[in-house]
Amino acid sequence: MIYAKAKELYKAGAIGELNYVEVYYDRHSAQGAWQYSIPPDASPETVGWERFLSNKAPKIPFDPIRFFRWRNYQDYGTGVAGDLFVHLFSGMHYILDSNGPTRVITSGGLRYWKDGRDVPDVMVGIYDYPKTASHPAFNLTLRVNFADGSGGGSGFRFVGSDGQITVSGNTVTVKRKKMAKAPGYTIDTFPKAMQEKFLADYHSKYIVEAEMLGPETEEYKAPPGYDDRVDHFANFFNAMRNNKSVVEDAVFGFRAAGPALLSNKSYFEKSIIDWDPEAMKIIKSL
Repeated sequence: MIYAKAKELYKAGAIGELNYVEVYYDRHSAQGAWQYSIPPDASPETVGWERFLSNKAPKIPFDPIRFFRWRNYQDYGTGVAGDLFVHLFSGMHYILDSNGPTRVITSGGLRYWKDGRDVPDVMVGIYDYPKTASHPAFNLTLRVNFADGSGGGSGFRFVGSDGQITVSGNTVTVKRKKMAKAPGYTIDTFPKAMQEKFLADYHSKYIVEAEMLGPETEEYKAPPGYDDRVDHFANFFNAMRNNKSVVEDAVFGFRAAGPALLSNKSYFEKSIIDWDPEAMKIIKSL
């Protein structure tokens, strides 16, 4: 419901021409940073350790921390990019009808949770999106911080030439502030006669607009108690029962997972990656 409203507003031209998107998912708790609780009876007898390792992960002795906090290790998971970036990409791609970026670069580090993990707890990505039929070319920044002292939270900010759409929790907010047609002037250092001539020419070209008091703001809220997970499950089960297609099919998912996993590749290899979002393949990595 919330993402659909943001999509509707964007398509209606609520913010003019899109030029920048900012997305974040920050946390400030041990559980949020994947320090999951370990059962006191965890042992090789109660855990399928060999099955967990399968034939992919290195063969090491039983380690309950690695088993129950597997997201912290490259041997078993894909870190913040695979856990959270992918959801941020999918939400943004749905709102904009986007297939993904053409360039990926990420940075970050292990800033706080130095508990043996080998994936970053802060990651920031920068992505170039090309012009398509559904959106102009724009830039995206994407962030996850697992030690956000402000308390954490998540949101989207779509910035255009005439305003912005923000999505936070169950609320969509639109702020509009159009660019003035008259460019204004800085002529204080001009000689008086030149100032007068400049102003005469200026006023002949522009109808000076009244000073804008501030941006127009609109807010849309979901009904009390709304949980978007219910809609997700309802759509999924309805599609299965009635043989209907879903928006986030395998191709949609791959186009979200692709740049998410490339974010890891860029981080660990310290590289810039060119990606083809239509063919869904790497062009080059520098």
